[in-house]
Amino acid sequence: MMSENIRVRFAPSPTGPLHIGGVRTALFNYFFAKKHGGTFVLRIEDTDQNRYVEGAEDYIKNALDWCNIPFDEGPGKEGGFGPYRQSERKDLYQNFADQLIKNGHAYYAFDTPETLDFHRKDHEAKGKTFIYNWHNRLKLSNSLSLTAEEVQKKLDAEAPYVIRFKSPQDRELVLNDAVRGEIRIDSNILDDKILFKSDGMPTYHLANIVDDHLMQITHVIRGEEWLPSLALHHLLYEAFGWQKPVFAHLPLILKPTGKGKLSKRDADKGGFPIFPLSWETSKGYREAGYFPEAVVNFLAFLGWNPGTEQELFALDELTSAFSLERVNKSGARFDPEKTRWYNQQWLQRKSDAELAELFESVLSDKGFSSTEQDVGYVTTVVSLIKERASFVQDFWDLADFFFEAPTSYPEKAVKKQWKEDTPNILGKVGELLAGLDDFSTSHIEKTVKDWIGNQELSFGKVMPPLRLVIVGDMKGPDLFVIMELLGKEECVNRIHWAIQVL
Repeated sequence: MMSENIRVRFAPSPTGPLHIGGVRTALFNYFFAKKHGGTFVLRIEDTDQNRYVEGAEDYIKNALDWCNIPFDEGPGKEGGFGPYRQSERKDLYQNFADQLIKNGHAYYAFDTPETLDFHRKDHEAKGKTFIYNWHNRLKLSNSLSLTAEEVQKKLDAEAPYVIRFKSPQDRELVLNDAVRGEIRIDSNILDDKILFKSDGMPTYHLANIVDDHLMQITHVIRGEEWLPSLALHHLLYEAFGWQKPVFAHLPLILKPTGKGKLSKRDADKGGFPIFPLSWETSKGYREAGYFPEAVVNFLAFLGWNPGTEQELFALDELTSAFSLERVNKSGARFDPEKTRWYNQQWLQRKSDAELAELFESVLSDKGFSSTEQDVGYVTTVVSLIKERASFVQDFWDLADFFFEAPTSYPEKAVKKQWKEDTPNILGKVGELLAGLDDFSTSHIEKTVKDWIGNQELSFGKVMPPLRLVIVGDMKGPDLFVIMELLGKEECVNRIHWAIQVL
């Protein structure tokens, strides 16, 4: 389909943890690169040093690794287009800003913050919005309104300045987006964005375009929040005379209820994660017990669909099925319950042995070391209870009775199941079990059911209270399977204990 060497990039700012919206952007870039045999680049956009957060870059890398979507090039993985941190590239940008000034596409602006603030307030008082562009730039303090001598004098005196892009007047821009199609913009509404700040650092716009060009990025796949910047970026490519990449803007991930973009506040309120890994006091999907396969699967469906009824996709299947043509224009509503469903589905896909190994850490936390537990026993237990679980940490509540005898019983269950003649009946069942040489599931079941029939008792008189004393609650898989696993001595002891305490 595509003969060129596909190169895409994920370019987060290290200002905190990676939101799942950012992971989704990385994921779609990864899918696109891998489907077309291309390169997935990680670039750290840290030009705003005031917002830099220690540890954020490592968090981003670890999150991508956990999701099994590692980058091909980036910090620590040189690919001939580095450095991959913008702060290490800052000497590059001044030359490109100067180039735009020389060819008439940018200019020095010496306006003070106080002057700009005055104009903003003046416009607000008149019910207008102040925009620095073609209609007022010749009235302000910049290299378009000043003489060449005045400009040079200010530069020689090291007067503070920014470099602004000179947006065109009276042009209709025709932009193309791989997701949204053709977009038309009136250039008269564009402001003259700052490209280079007074602190000697480029803004996002200049650094972004220069780096994409120098890194030979062919497709810019990013979030919808960057759509308003598309016109400026289009004009910058034009001003430099560079070939434009293909742009694709992904839809927003929306709140579960109400309007607007999904936020950390929504996650805190709803009690669900919003970060792939834990950050400070916020629990991540990994720590909440989600499998990376499930997270990747549900994120892929936030704004994309394969056009079929299939919902469960492994990473390689998603890569094969993915296309920008099937990315939605409209926002994707986040559904916390659906994310749980995906995890439950992926849990069922895993082998009993794999789940048993994961369950071992839960058992260890409960004081059961792996040396005490036979691996085959734990694997069998997992096979019996996993269908009722969404997370590995659910296993304990579903299977605690396999590892420790109950010492108390739910009041409601006792009231319903424990009758005046129950101790006598269960005492006889205990004697019956104690006399068995064959303690297999089938033999226990036949012996107990035959005895119930011979005693002319109802099953309701025997089986529910028997489950209560063996399990400690009215839960669990087939009772006779449970009993075989626990063993004769343990079952008889549990019956005797219950008769004493109840």
